[in-house]
Amino acid sequence: MILPILAYGDPILKKKASDISLQYPGLKDLIQNMFDTMYQAKGVGLAAPQIGLPIRLFVIDPSPYAEDDIEVQDLKKVFINPKITQTEGDFCLFNEGCLSIPDIREEIDRQERITIEYMDETGKKFKEAYKGIAARVIQHEYDHVEGKLFTDHLSPLRKRMLQSRLDQISKGEIKVDYKMRFPQKKKRKQA
Repeated sequence: MILPILAYGDPILKKKASDISLQYPGLKDLIQNMFDTMYQAKGVGLAAPQIGLPIRLFVIDPSPYAEDDIEVQDLKKVFINPKITQTEGDFCLFNEGCLSIPDIREEIDRQERITIEYMDETGKKFKEAYKGIAARVIQHEYDHVEGKLFTDHLSPLRKRMLQSRLDQISKGEIKVDYKMRFPQKKKRKQA
């Protein structure tokens, strides 16, 4: 099932998410719905807060970037209760976007390598290292479960320059080709 993605300005996107257990209601279906929603919106990652659930869960499939980084070719994964335990390496700029902030892309500086601990959908625990595009996508989605958006990494001046566009997104004054929920969209009056 395709779920609506919350737009910039929704308070859930700024809330630190909570851990869950494998007994979370409908977890298997939720994960499948998140993948379906992500693919329909042509994304490479989707976090539960983006669909209105303040829980520590995100999915990724950065395979569209496989031409640039062969290591992400078959990297379709589920991260439950993730915790980044280490970031290292040089900071690298990359043009990022977000399904919750359509039509805005910005150069974001992130470290090139991470170590993350998490559980998959079967309950198996992992501690893995990632680099390059995989590390970037994971850091972006991890930010969502920490209550952060990629715009939080921008300078105050750059964010002020984008503020009117961000306000338009929050009000639903934007065209998107996937289902979204806008926090400030005015309801149409019934005649």
